[in-house]
Amino acid sequence: MNWIDSVFTLGILALIGLIYGIIWIIALVDMLKSSFKDQNMKLIWAVVLIFANPIGPIVYFILAKEQKNKPFEPDK
Repeated sequence: MNWIDSVFTLGILALIGLIYGIIWIIALVDMLKSSFKDQNMKLIWAVVLIFANPIGPIVYFILAKEQKNKPFEPDK
């Protein structure tokens, strides 16, 4: 493997890491801003996001929307 292949591989890994980092930050900010039906769920989701790193944000986006309070929508 020459140095060009190494740089390309390193660039791809850095891009994947950057995308994952952005998704993780978006999930963390969404969790902090959200209101959950059970107040303990915010702590549980924080633990999941921190300690279940590879799959935590994906699981959060799939499962947490059912546990959030619905935003208030006034009658029209």
